[in-house]
Amino acid sequence: MSSEFTAASDGIVVVDKPAGMTSHTVVARIRRLAGTRKVGHAGTLDPMATGVLVVGLNRATRLLGHLQLADKSYDATIRLGATTTTDDAEGEILTTAAVDGVTAEAISTAVAAYRGEISQVPSKVSAIKVDGKRAYERVRAGEEVALKARAVTISRYDVLDVRVAPDGIDVDVSVDCSSGTYIRALARDLGADLGVGGHLTALRRTRVGSFGLAAAHSLESLAKSFDWLPIADVAAGTFPRFDADEAQSAAIRTGRPLPGLDLEAGQTAMFAPDGTFLALYEPHGPLAKPTAVFVS
Repeated sequence: MSSEFTAASDGIVVVDKPAGMTSHTVVARIRRLAGTRKVGHAGTLDPMATGVLVVGLNRATRLLGHLQLADKSYDATIRLGATTTTDDAEGEILTTAAVDGVTAEAISTAVAAYRGEISQVPSKVSAIKVDGKRAYERVRAGEEVALKARAVTISRYDVLDVRVAPDGIDVDVSVDCSSGTYIRALARDLGADLGVGGHLTALRRTRVGSFGLAAAHSLESLAKSFDWLPIADVAAGTFPRFDADEAQSAAIRTGRPLPGLDLEAGQTAMFAPDGTFLALYEPHGPLAKPTAVFVS
C-alpha cells in the first residue's frame, strides 16, 4: 500500500475496468478520485470489455510510453455461427449459419494457424484513424471502411472450453499477444475459417506488461481507498536501477549526458541519493544520455 495520494503525487493506478464503461470514463473517474487533471491510460479497452487498465497520474503519464506494456493477455469467449457489424455482441447480426459440422478438433486446428507472427486486418470499428477520423466513427456514419493488414504476434492462443450455445458454439480462449492485436478480429477470422462466422461475446484483459489482475482495483474500492503505485516504485520494479551521487544527480536533473557509467543496454532508472526517481538514461557509446527526465 502506498502513502496517501495528493494532487502533486506521481504514480500508477491499475484499474479493473467494469463492463459498459469506456476507458475515457474510467480516466474521468480517476481524475476526480485523485484530485488531478493530469491522468492518462495505456491501452484502450472497449466498453464491453473488462479487466486491466493501466492509468498514469501526473508525471507518470509520461512514463507509460516507456514501460514494457507491449504484450497483453486476454480471456475471451467466441460465438461461432453468426457474424455481426462490430465483430462482437454489441453489433447487429449480419449472417447466421448452422454449426452442426464444426468439431472441437476443427476449432483447435483453426486456432493453431494463428499462433506466432500473423497478418491481421483490424476490426472496422477500431480506433485506427482513416484520413484523420476514427474507423469506428466512419462505420457508425454509414461509410465503408477498408483497413490494411498489420503484423501482430500471438505468443499463446489456447482453447479452454468448447460448448454448445442456444444459437451456435461458444469457444473460451486465452490469448497472449502483442500490442495492436484485436481479439474481435481473431473471433471474426476463426469463424470465417470454419465457414460459419464468428464474433466476440466476452472479453477480459488479464495482463498488460507486468501489471496483472492481482494488482488491479475496482473503481468502488479505489473510491474507499485510493491504492496507487509511486513512480519510483514502478521505475525500480521495471528498469535496471542506478543510484547517482549528488553531482551526478544535479546533471541528471537537467538532462546532461554522463560519461563513465557502465549502464546495461536499454533504459536504466536513475535515482538520487534520497531515493527520488529522476530520469531514464541509456548508453550511447562512452556516454549515458537521457530518454526522459521526470524532475527538474
